[in-house]
Amino acid sequence: MSINEILPSAKSLLVFESAARHLSFTRAALEMGSTQPAVSQQVRVLEEHLGIQLFIRIYRGVELTEAGKRLFEAVREGFDLIGKTILELQNQKLHPRINVATDFALAAYWLLPRLSEFRQRYPEIDIRILTSQGKSNFTSNEVDVEIVLGDGQFAHRRSFLLFREQAFPVCSPGFLEQHGPINSAAALAKLPLLKLDADDGQHWLDWKKLFRAIDINVEFGEPVMSFNNYTLLIQAAIAGQGVCLGWGTLIDELLDSGVLVALPEFSVSSDLGYYVVESDNSEPAPEIDCFVAWLNELEQRVA
Repeated sequence: MSINEILPSAKSLLVFESAARHLSFTRAALEMGSTQPAVSQQVRVLEEHLGIQLFIRIYRGVELTEAGKRLFEAVREGFDLIGKTILELQNQKLHPRINVATDFALAAYWLLPRLSEFRQRYPEIDIRILTSQGKSNFTSNEVDVEIVLGDGQFAHRRSFLLFREQAFPVCSPGFLEQHGPINSAAALAKLPLLKLDADDGQHWLDWKKLFRAIDINVEFGEPVMSFNNYTLLIQAAIAGQGVCLGWGTLIDELLDSGVLVALPEFSVSSDLGYYVVESDNSEPAPEIDCFVAWLNELEQRVA
C-alpha cells in the first residue's frame, strides 16, 4: 500500500488537529472559518478513511480516544515541523547566509575587524564564520567561501590571491626595551621564542624556515612556549613572554597601535599566500558573488 493510500487529505488533518486541540467542533469551526456541521463531517470522513474512532461525543463537547490522542500528537508534531521549516526557508530567502571557512589567525586579526563594512553594505546577508587552526576539516557542503593559506592550486575551483605570506619576529615594546637591541640573527636566536604548532598539511613559515632564510649557520633552541591557537600566541607576545612570528597584513593594526613592535630586518616571504576560494558545490548565489567581490576590493587595497 502506497503512502498516498494511507494518508488522508491535508484538509481533514488540519480540521482534526483544530478539533482535537480545542476538544470542540464548534471552536474548531470558528478557527477554520467553517461551520460545526462541516467540521463534524470532515472528522467523520477521516474516521471512515482510517477505520478508527478518534472522538467520543459527550455532552457539550468531545473527547479524544486513545487512538485520537496518538494521532493528535503525531499530527501536531508534523505540522509544527512543517511550519518551522517554512519559516526558516522564508527567513533564509529574506536573510541569505554565507558560510566562510578560514583559520583562527585570519578570522581574528584580518576578517572580523573588516566585516562590519560588508554588513553595513549588505545588512540582509548573514555571515557564518567557520574556523580551524590547522588544515580545514570542513566538508565542501558546509562551506561557500574559503580563505586559506596555500600555493594557489585548488583543483579548478575559482580563486584569487588576497595577499602573500610574509612573516617577521614581533614582540612587546617592553620586551624589546629589556632585551634589545636585537641586531643579528644570533641575538634573535638567544631570545625566548614562542611557537605556533602546525597540523599535518600546514606549511606556514616557522622559526626553522625563518632562520634558514636569514642565516643558515645560526642555531636556536626549542621555543620556550608552544601554542595551537594564533590568538593565544599573539597574546603571549603582547604580555612580554617572548618573541613570536607575526604575519604581515594580519597584524598591521597591532603594529600601528604600538601594542606590538616588529623586527622587520628579519622579514621573510614565501611562495604561499592567503587565497579566496569558492566552493565547487555551491549553487550560484548573488550573496556569495557580493561577498567575493567585496573581498576582491579588499585585495586591491592590500595591493
